[in-house]
Amino acid sequence: MELFLIDAISPFFRGYERARINWSKIPFMHLVDASPDDWVAMEDELRQFASKVSTQGYNAVTLDDLAHLAPHPLHEPEVADRIAFLRGKFVRFFDMLHGEFGLRVYLTTDVLPMTPALALALGDDPAGLEAYYVGLVRGILNDFPQLAGLILRVGESDGNDVEDPIRTRLHLRNPAEANRLLRALLPEFEQLGKDLIFRTWTVGAHRIGDLIWHRGTLEKTLDGLDSPNLIVSMKHGESDFFRYLPLNRAFFRVKQRKIIELQARREYEGAGEYPSFIGWECERFAEELSQVENVVGISVWCQTGGWHRFHRRAYLEKDDRDVWIRLNTEAAITVFKHKKSADSTVERLFDSERVPAILELLKHADTAIREIYYIGDFAKQKLFFRRVRIPPLLHVYWDSLFINHGLRKMMGHFVTDQQGVLIAGEEAGRLFSKMISLAQEANLPVDDIEHMRDFFELILLARRYYFLPFDETICTQIREAKIAYKIRWPKELRQRYRIKVSFDPFPLKRQTLALAARLLLRRKRGYRWFDRIFTLYLSGYAYRLFRPRDPKKMPKFLRKSAMGVDTLFK
Repeated sequence: MELFLIDAISPFFRGYERARINWSKIPFMHLVDASPDDWVAMEDELRQFASKVSTQGYNAVTLDDLAHLAPHPLHEPEVADRIAFLRGKFVRFFDMLHGEFGLRVYLTTDVLPMTPALALALGDDPAGLEAYYVGLVRGILNDFPQLAGLILRVGESDGNDVEDPIRTRLHLRNPAEANRLLRALLPEFEQLGKDLIFRTWTVGAHRIGDLIWHRGTLEKTLDGLDSPNLIVSMKHGESDFFRYLPLNRAFFRVKQRKIIELQARREYEGAGEYPSFIGWECERFAEELSQVENVVGISVWCQTGGWHRFHRRAYLEKDDRDVWIRLNTEAAITVFKHKKSADSTVERLFDSERVPAILELLKHADTAIREIYYIGDFAKQKLFFRRVRIPPLLHVYWDSLFINHGLRKMMGHFVTDQQGVLIAGEEAGRLFSKMISLAQEANLPVDDIEHMRDFFELILLARRYYFLPFDETICTQIREAKIAYKIRWPKELRQRYRIKVSFDPFPLKRQTLALAARLLLRRKRGYRWFDRIFTLYLSGYAYRLFRPRDPKKMPKFLRKSAMGVDTLFK
């Protein structure tokens, strides 16, 4: 392996005090109001970050993004001024990262960045839009020779909450269009000796929405692309960064150079607020990938990902508050670069007398996450809806725990061994007293384990509501536990989950829900005739026909987070 890549965006969230943050990329509109002192502080923090990751063994970093550094004659005057200002700042960062620390610098880019003026001038002509984007890429590569290349994302764009005149939008709709764009771009990279890193991550929109797992879509997209300057970047599973997912089989089929994406700041598992160790999963992935040709590196996301209120910044926290994130970044390097065990990660970071307690703590935390946070009987199931693999985690999403009658019916349908998951969860819950003692012994943040305990106790209450015969007593216990949790962990601590509770009756009967699941969900990757006729096509029309005309009548979670539920039906 030659490429050990990590995202370097944490300094740019300095002073960003929103209650709930979009961590998908640098908040550029926040930087508009940054003072000269703020920019100096960001540069100092970026230097601190670079020093630590290069010492760990990383040799490359990612920064956001092409859209905010690439000028165009049709840009609005205020946009052009802001881009010119940011280019002056970022060229200093590129020089520092590459010159002082020897790090290769990659810039992220979505397809397609637009502004209102550009959209009006360019219209919807595919050839014109492609030429416009290739021009942006050519300009960036020529203007910033410090860059080692670009990281191209075609299956996701800016979230609905982004308030910026520069916004990205989904442009490529099928494999043929993606293949054509890659063919147009690769000569630019070959001429300059740069890398084009192509990400297969998608959120299910359009025919290319199954790129991450569908063999045919992936083959058509990469057909004939044999350039040594192309690297294919794939998440480790067929969905987002969840546990219980097997290694994506696309690694065994893609012949081009490729890297595996890992997440150290686990966006679905507390985002660094408590231990969620990935070391043992890294070992499993590394062992399987040892049989695969052309795996040239790893890409570790240590800050990027998710919409949530958790504020810890990798490598920049005082009092060791980012320790759980750093453990994961160290584990990835230890396993994939140094070819050592995940356990030796702890030995590299801590004094020998602390190692046994830390390892035991991490193993107990891993058990708690697998047996309480996830419902194993559900998480192990392979389910697909339209072009996406259903996540193995539904009742907890980013910073929200959902407890409602609809989930109770859904879990009742999908989870067959309800008694088993109840027993496994309760047994795992008894580990927390030992975990707190181990954290004290190892001199690690004890309150992180206490917070984990309190939140996981709420999940266990939710599980009893899901799987035990209905009793008003459990509803009372959940309400009281929610109040106690909010008092113990106030918003000001920046680590509290949102507990979304509703015991209102869900209108669909269990039999209707079961029928809908059989029709709309499938347990195999391939599409059935019903999917080709209805699920993939007619359901999109049905969704647009029956969705509420007033967007505010849809839950805020569905319409504001990420790209919104509408994306799923494109």
